[in-house]
Amino acid sequence: MISKRIELLREYMKKEKIDVYLIPTADFHQSEYVGEYFNTRYYMSGFSGSAGTLIVTQKEAGLWTDGRYFIQAEQELEGSGIDLYKMGVDHVVTPEEFIREKVPNDGTLGFDGRVVDAKFGLKLEENLKKKNAKIVQDKDLVDFIWEERPELSKEPIFLLETKYSGKSTKDKLAELRSEMESVSATTFILTSLDDIAWLFNIRGNDIPCNPVVLSFAIITKTDATLFIQSSVVSDAIKDAIIRDGVYIREYHEIYDAVRNLNSSETVLMDTTRVNYRIVSMLDKEIKVIDQINPTTLAKAKKNATEIENLRKSHIKDGVAVTKFMYWLKTNLGKIPMTEISASEYLEGLRKEQTGYIEPSFHTISAYGANAAMMHYSASETSNATLEPGAFLLVDSG
Repeated sequence: MISKRIELLREYMKKEKIDVYLIPTADFHQSEYVGEYFNTRYYMSGFSGSAGTLIVTQKEAGLWTDGRYFIQAEQELEGSGIDLYKMGVDHVVTPEEFIREKVPNDGTLGFDGRVVDAKFGLKLEENLKKKNAKIVQDKDLVDFIWEERPELSKEPIFLLETKYSGKSTKDKLAELRSEMESVSATTFILTSLDDIAWLFNIRGNDIPCNPVVLSFAIITKTDATLFIQSSVVSDAIKDAIIRDGVYIREYHEIYDAVRNLNSSETVLMDTTRVNYRIVSMLDKEIKVIDQINPTTLAKAKKNATEIENLRKSHIKDGVAVTKFMYWLKTNLGKIPMTEISASEYLEGLRKEQTGYIEPSFHTISAYGANAAMMHYSASETSNATLEPGAFLLVDSG
């Protein structure tokens, strides 16, 4: 199945005259974890780890991942025709080096510029100039191959009340504009979902275990615009967002907005978080200030309300974990238990706590030899029975 998909990709590459095609693990926002729509690397390689990069040429295909997933990747790539490149191991080429070597003189590198961060894209651009090669970044070739691809997530959003956030959106925008002024920026392009959720006090469910909303934002000295799928915003929430001085536009309109920015603007952004397509659409005369998002630093400074809520949440979670440990020690060897049932029991205890939404990451419940596997995930085939005599590793939150 995987080898057939790779061959089909190569056919599309030939049609588009692309020599090397890059498929990273990312969404349009460079998120660490992604929703189902963005699982292109998994679909094309069969490797299910959370981090990896797939690169395909007409003769080769390689998957790069880190030490957490070496064993898993070897197992999942078997028979696919895809070579495993172990990142961080001596003498193993990096994706950047591989691309530089494999793209021929006057050749073409292809990728979807919306899922490649601008910093990496600009570096590839610079490298390929030496070969007089070009980048085609408007081709999501996997979309032609992936039958029944899941739709872009459209989960309803909700507002985070100030009793939880401790600060209104208006106040956060005022402080942000002060930071912009301190570096002489006239416009701030913000695409990282955690920062947007914090700045506008919105939450959603577009990525499992991450309460974020697919969205972009542009903030100027006088205006703030949130680019979001209108179907996920109720009329009441829309009115509340507008009252905070924020305009709402459709999600994909971010690209038109960026293209139409005046050449006299000074744009602040973090090129490790903004996608390559956005940066490539900026007028070449625009001055760019490339630095960490001021919102990232601002949300790291917890106010008194946030600190108090953190204390309360840890007490609640501590109760759930303590109950779980008591249940485990009392019942181990007496009632049937597996890695999965233990994980489900722990989540059930968390669900009893007021305000619970979901885990902060998928629980690792690993017994015996499975506990030696980094980032192990119990499945129906690997689901070990818990018995006295070995350790159960539980990594959860």
